[in-house]
Amino acid sequence: MDPAANRIPAHTAHPVFAELPETVFEAMSRLARQHSAINLGQGFPDGQGPDDVRAAAARALESVSNQYPPMMGLPSLRSAIAAHYWHHQGLDLDPEREVMVTSGATEALAGALMALVRPGDEVVLFEPMYDAYLPLVRRTGGVPRFVTLQPPHFRIEAAALAEVFSERTRVVLLNNPLNPSATVFGSDDLGLLAGFCRRFDAVAVCDEVWEHVIFDERRHLPLMALPGMRERTVKIGSAGKIFSLTGWKVGFVMAAQPLMRVLSRAHQFLTFTTPPNLQEAVAYGLSKDDAYFEGMRADLARSRDRLAAGLSRIGFTVLPSAGTYFLTVDVAGLADDDVTFCERIVREHGVAAIPVSAFYAQGNVRHLVRFCFAKTDATLDAAVERLAELFRAG
Repeated sequence: MDPAANRIPAHTAHPVFAELPETVFEAMSRLARQHSAINLGQGFPDGQGPDDVRAAAARALESVSNQYPPMMGLPSLRSAIAAHYWHHQGLDLDPEREVMVTSGATEALAGALMALVRPGDEVVLFEPMYDAYLPLVRRTGGVPRFVTLQPPHFRIEAAALAEVFSERTRVVLLNNPLNPSATVFGSDDLGLLAGFCRRFDAVAVCDEVWEHVIFDERRHLPLMALPGMRERTVKIGSAGKIFSLTGWKVGFVMAAQPLMRVLSRAHQFLTFTTPPNLQEAVAYGLSKDDAYFEGMRADLARSRDRLAAGLSRIGFTVLPSAGTYFLTVDVAGLADDDVTFCERIVREHGVAAIPVSAFYAQGNVRHLVRFCFAKTDATLDAAVERLAELFRAG
C-alpha cells in the first residue's frame, strides 16, 4: 500500500492541530506500558470511586429517560450545583439562568473560549498550564500572553501582570488550584488578578476543577466571589475530580446570565448534552454531607505525605503540594533536563512521571518532574523502592 494513502493532504489540516505533537500523557503512558512501569504520570486515581454515587448512576440508567436531556442540563443537577456552591463557597447562583452542565471541564473550557474570544483578542495564560489551553486559545484566533510562574512557590506578581495586560486583553484563563504545580492561590494572588481584570475589563475563565482537592485546612476561594468579579467570571468545575470518577466527564459552568447566554450557544453546537444517568448520579453526589469531602481530602493528603516522605528519604527535593493529585520534585543535577530524566526512569527503573516543561509554552523551566500520588500505598511504596535504585546507582 502506498504510504501516502494514509496521509492527510497538508492543505486540508488546520495548522493548530496539524502541528501539535503527541501529548506528553500519551507518550509517557505508552512508555509505561512498554516497560511494565508503575505509572505515576497521568492523573487518575486507583479505585472505582464512591460506591453510592456509582450505584445512583446504575439506578438512574433504569429509572431516568435515556433520551436527550435538556441542553443546559437536568434541572435536578443544576439545582444541586447551585445548592452545593452556596453551601461550600457561599456563591448565590440561579440554577435556571446561571448554571450549565457540560461533557467534562475541557468541553466547558473550549466552549467558553469559542464564545468569548474573537480573532486578535489577547488571552492571558499562566504557565505552567494544562496542555489543552494553548491550542484552544490559538484555535479561536486568540493571541496568547504568558505569565510565567516560578518555582517553588508559583506566586502571581503585579509586575508580571502589568507586562501582559492591555486594552487588547479579552480573557484571562486561570487554573486554581493549579494542576501542574499543585499550588492553591489565596486572597493576595486572586485580589491582585481581580484588580487587573476590572481595570482592563477582562473576563476571567476559571478552571477550578481541583477546588475540593486541597489540603492542610485550606479553603478554596473562587475568583467569582471577589468584589467586581461576579459579572465577569466564568467558573468551571468537574464531577470527575470531586468524586474520583475521571471517566464520567461531567462538568459544570457557572456565570452571570449575560455571559451564560453566549456560553450556552457555544455548548449547544459542541456536545449539546451529557448522559442523563450520570447527571442524576452527580446530583446525588453533590448533596453528600461534609464528611465525604473531608474524608476524601484526608485520604489523599495521607497518600501525598506517604509519597513525599518516601521521595525525600531516598534523596529527592520535593516541592510543596497544597492540592490536586500531584507532587513535584526538582531534578536539577540528576539529568540534563526533565524530559531526559523521565525517559530514563521509565526505561531503567520502571516508573513513569511527567516532565513539567510540557506545561510551559516558552520552555524556560526544565528541571521539574510531576508524580501522581492518588494511588494505593503498595503502588506508591513500590515506585519509591524502584526510584531508590537511581540514587544507589549514583
